[in-house]
Amino acid sequence: MRVLSGIQPTGRFHWGNYFGAIRQYIDLQNEHDSYYFIANLHALTTIRDAALLRSLTHDAALDLLALGLDPNKATLYVQSDVPEVSQLTWILMTSTPMGLLERCVSFKEKKERGIAADAGLFTYPVLMAADILAYDANWVPVGQDQVQHIEVCRDLAKSFNHKFSEVFVLPEARLMADSAKVPGTDGEKMSKSYDNIISLFEEEKAARKKIMRIQTDSRPMEDAKDPETDHLYQLLKLMASPEELQEMADLYRRGGFGYGQVKKALADAAEKFFAPAREKRRELEQRPDTVADILREGAKRARVQAAAVLARAEEACGLTAPS
Repeated sequence: MRVLSGIQPTGRFHWGNYFGAIRQYIDLQNEHDSYYFIANLHALTTIRDAALLRSLTHDAALDLLALGLDPNKATLYVQSDVPEVSQLTWILMTSTPMGLLERCVSFKEKKERGIAADAGLFTYPVLMAADILAYDANWVPVGQDQVQHIEVCRDLAKSFNHKFSEVFVLPEARLMADSAKVPGTDGEKMSKSYDNIISLFEEEKAARKKIMRIQTDSRPMEDAKDPETDHLYQLLKLMASPEELQEMADLYRRGGFGYGQVKKALADAAEKFFAPAREKRRELEQRPDTVADILREGAKRARVQAAAVLARAEEACGLTAPS
């Protein structure tokens, strides 16, 4: 099976990105033919600073490699380094119904939040469809909020296949475990949009300060508490050892503790959990040519696959002569 997913470099990756998506990418690379890309074309809908976008794209590559994405097992590339995807986007755009895009939840939500409704934001799902269809992907790991975009992708592929010929493989959404279960510093889902994130590789003292400021309820210290309903415990559950977790769960159920004690345990667990990735990232920072070579080789492999799919689509709709 071929797996494909992309992640936007619109900011430094945080705990939600790792436990909601990146961890699954790393697991899947051991079992399937995996393609993962840094979605810098998508990021253009929100980032208008060239130097910032270049920096965040580079940081994204460093982060993914440090966290365990293996270029010997998976194809890692930058989206804009595969121009065939943009060409395929236009082919798909010519037969995409306006009403289909107008119904996309992410577009409506961003408009409601006051984000400028430019053509890039409106046609985002078509580029996303091209990202997927260009590689004959079977599975696309996504969170629940992205399932509609996979349905749009399938609709566009079915329509093209019906009008011309069976060019595109129909992908399936693969829901990622825990993708909606990483609470932020305010208890809501961790997201850059909510300004409630803890970045993966920020300075450890700064991360610890954020953890110590995580919002908690006002129940008395002596009260027993259900750990499964507490967002501090939910975060600890992602990183602590089974023994540490059991000890903390027992403490919750006994009562007689302060949330500061839990926050300290969470900060300690986070530092220990991400220590190997931090060390690997420091090593990669000293080898920028190695990172550039990995991305270049990934784009080369990706372009071979995307060019084959684009050629099929161009021939099917009459842009090129029959082979």
